[in-house]
Amino acid sequence: MKTRIQQLGLLAVFVGTLIIGCAPATKPDDAVVAEPGAQVGTVGGEGVAGASALQGMTVSYDRNAINDPKNVLSIKTIYFEFDSSDISEDDTEVLKHHGKYLSLHNDVKIRLEGHTDERGTREYNVALADRRAQAVKRLLLFQGASSAQITIISYGEEKPAALGHDEASWKLNRRAELVYE
Repeated sequence: MKTRIQQLGLLAVFVGTLIIGCAPATKPDDAVVAEPGAQVGTVGGEGVAGASALQGMTVSYDRNAINDPKNVLSIKTIYFEFDSSDISEDDTEVLKHHGKYLSLHNDVKIRLEGHTDERGTREYNVALADRRAQAVKRLLLFQGASSAQITIISYGEEKPAALGHDEASWKLNRRAELVYE
């Protein structure tokens, strides 16, 4: 009986060691910021999937990175399909970076402004715009931003980016904007 317990104990130690040895020492994002403002490279590098629209953009979480037009954080408009609040793969990648930035700078505040195109009733559009802003907020929170950093305004169709009455204009109006305060 005693040898059976010893064997099980040794097996548990072996399996535990194996699991710990196989686990990465750090998550990929842990090495991103050695110090605030560290330049960490580009999006869409070797082995990065789904970063086609972001190819070659720099990634830095320096306080002023949101103003650098070459930085992924300069993308502050998230576009949506008709009658949808689903976030695309490329926009999810952008929002991951914004969430990380907010988590590193917890004194920074952001306003999410939800918008729709002109189709639909006013009430429906305000609700849809709110769902879009809420979807963006959920992703930012998941990446470490705090709820206290984020406010939401739902404009619906009230502030169009384009004034036309065609698909090209409607596409530009179906959006959520990230406004750093």
